[in-house]
Amino acid sequence: MAKRAGKGAHVLAKQILELIQEARFDVGHHLREQQLADLLGVSRTPVRAAMTLLESLGVIEARKNQGFFLARPADGLHRVELAQPTSGDEDLYDRLVTDRLAGVIPASLTQTDIAQRYEVDRVTMTRALSRLSEDGLIVRNKGHGWSFQPSLDSSLTLKSSYDFRLTLEPAGLLLPTFSPDRSALERCRREHIFLTSQLGLNGVTPTQVFETDANFHEMLAEYSGNVFMHQSMQQQNRLRRLLEFQGYVNRKRIKEWCGEHLEIIDAVLANDMPAAAERMRQHLSHAYHTTGAATAAARSGKAA
Repeated sequence: MAKRAGKGAHVLAKQILELIQEARFDVGHHLREQQLADLLGVSRTPVRAAMTLLESLGVIEARKNQGFFLARPADGLHRVELAQPTSGDEDLYDRLVTDRLAGVIPASLTQTDIAQRYEVDRVTMTRALSRLSEDGLIVRNKGHGWSFQPSLDSSLTLKSSYDFRLTLEPAGLLLPTFSPDRSALERCRREHIFLTSQLGLNGVTPTQVFETDANFHEMLAEYSGNVFMHQSMQQQNRLRRLLEFQGYVNRKRIKEWCGEHLEIIDAVLANDMPAAAERMRQHLSHAYHTTGAATAAARSGKAA
């Protein structure tokens, strides 16, 4: 059994997979450590660790006194399961978010509360709180402790958010300043296909699902060439991050929006921007209606 690799090896292994796919290497291609180290900006030691991980997954093979060689076709590597090991702070991060959404914990907590409730050491707790703060989910109180940031926690705020995004995102795709990075779009496309293939295998965390979703929308907003659109999309992602976690148990919906994202990417790659904008409008409208907020808003309107 292969030794468990650290997070650095997983990150490099993913980058090596992307390089292999982009270059479309043939089976048997010699993957030279120094060349990969130069391309990735690291030394040969971490590259060797990443290659060993890929060997354990059957992607490459090690030949004695010769090096590493590609063992599988490049066009099938998006199906390779390469989930990063979950660390203690990542686990605590997810538990805090899940418990807050369920109303199990209050909006404000002290570090003593967290340490006692979750039985974690100070280092793990500090790292988890730091990540939550960086992601804009919590803020440090003026006195002591931490508080969760306001979220899209009502049908009214959620509807307002989607109304705003329906105005913003399709329009950004139609701006004359829109300038996409085709290689980045291709990578994003592969990430979505990989994510879909991993659903149900316990290899995907809520954080990874959110990042795939959020990065897609922020990427297109950045390509609009309008800094205000990009900043607005980043703010929307911060507001919806906490709420989105509860939707990631719905694998059917994740597959649906991955497919919708892929249609938008394909339209952009085909330079069919009107189609991309229309598909974005349909995607956001569908996403809003699957939250259940639309039904709640309709009931509220009738009651009024």
